[in-house]
Amino acid sequence: MARGSWLRRHTRNGAAEKTVPDGMWSKCPHCAEIMFARDVERNLSVCPKCDYHHRLSATERLALTVDEGSFEEMDAHLASCDPLSFPDYTEKLERDRARTGLEEGLITGRARIEGQAIVIGIADFGFMGGSMGSVVGEKLARAMETGEKERLPVVLFTASGGARMQEGLISLMQMAKTSAAVARLDRAAVPYIVVLTHPTTGGVYASFASLGDIILAEPGATIAFAGRRVGNQDMGIKLPDDFQTSEFQFRSGMIDRVVPRKEMRPTLGKLLAFFAEDRTNAQQPA
Repeated sequence: MARGSWLRRHTRNGAAEKTVPDGMWSKCPHCAEIMFARDVERNLSVCPKCDYHHRLSATERLALTVDEGSFEEMDAHLASCDPLSFPDYTEKLERDRARTGLEEGLITGRARIEGQAIVIGIADFGFMGGSMGSVVGEKLARAMETGEKERLPVVLFTASGGARMQEGLISLMQMAKTSAAVARLDRAAVPYIVVLTHPTTGGVYASFASLGDIILAEPGATIAFAGRRVGNQDMGIKLPDDFQTSEFQFRSGMIDRVVPRKEMRPTLGKLLAFFAEDRTNAQQPA
């Protein structure tokens, strides 16, 4: 029987008719197990067999993370232009806006996690590979400024291939801009928590993504400045099989904890409650 033929049967007039709806099955890219897509979705888009963490869109991540009805988006109107007249850039922006429903590869806003008020930012890899251009950098800086002004912890979920090449040096300037915003948060003693998701690489990892007071990561995420092939060429040796993954970075002391998706929300809630209690104690007279 030809591959995929079991999905169809033939009617009396010879026309093929589908018997299995599209999207019913999901194949894990890690273990190749085929299972009901709904079962994977119910498991927070984590493979029930091998624990592979599928990518989430920014809106899916938001729904899993913040208290229901608590999110108030900021700077939704900001959208990238084409400062360098880069070939096909405008068309790609329009394509990804239509596909994701987002104006840019990052959403920011005020929200609550287990009752704790925060400023949150969530990157979407589905929009231009989560790359950081001028608007992503501006939205990040504004979110951190809001956190500083309102004394709200900043929680940021990253997913990126790095700086956006279509904006050239303008995109690279965002590394300094966002790092300076983090420094101001630090001087104001406002907590900054980063959650690294698959993948977090390039200029994003080399700037604001690696500067959190607490740095968490999802299991198996690629976390690196450059890829494995570049590392092998530069080092001239065979690097570990899990090189530049969450687990490798944890062993190397670059992140504080690898947190499975099911535990992410309660973990963030505990951290935010700790910081809130710490701030309350600091404000009390000796």
